[in-house]
Amino acid sequence: MIALESEKQDVRAGIGPCPTIRTPRLLLRPPRMEDADAIAVSLGDFSVSRMLARVPAPFHRQDAVDWLKQQTARKLPDWNFAICDTDGRHLGIVSIELRHGQWHLGYWLNRSAWKRGLMTEAAGSALKAFFECMPDAEMHSGMFSDNAGSLRVQQKLGFAIIGCRDMFSIARNAMVMHIDTVVTARDFVQTIRN
Repeated sequence: MIALESEKQDVRAGIGPCPTIRTPRLLLRPPRMEDADAIAVSLGDFSVSRMLARVPAPFHRQDAVDWLKQQTARKLPDWNFAICDTDGRHLGIVSIELRHGQWHLGYWLNRSAWKRGLMTEAAGSALKAFFECMPDAEMHSGMFSDNAGSLRVQQKLGFAIIGCRDMFSIARNAMVMHIDTVVTARDFVQTIRN
């Protein structure tokens, strides 16, 4: 059972402020400046940063501080969740961002937390909260073609592949084949029921 710790937002007002979400194994909450060290360690691992388009390598603590300043200073239409375990340890980020008029899901997880189903749980919980606020919206996402783990996460959440294209990866400093995906509320709900 997922507990959403905020009221359902009026669709006309967008998705509203980032809620806090509890799942059986995780706490999803807005990022805090105290997360800078954990973010720097996670994204300082090239195994993590190489799978992200907009993250530099090497990634330094100041990069984390700069990102956190943006998140805490501006009122964006986006949700960025810090993924924490039940002990409060920061494990990663799930983001729902409005870019170029489309909603996009992005995420990353510290390598120590891989292969335990945590990202499916975190991203699924964020999507559930989003679609409760925006039931007619589509959610776009994707992954680099060499990221089989991310493809599995998205398949479990009902995303369908809609194309592929070259995308620049800052961490790799190269163009990489990117698989584009999309999910609707209906497809998401049908997938998680099965």
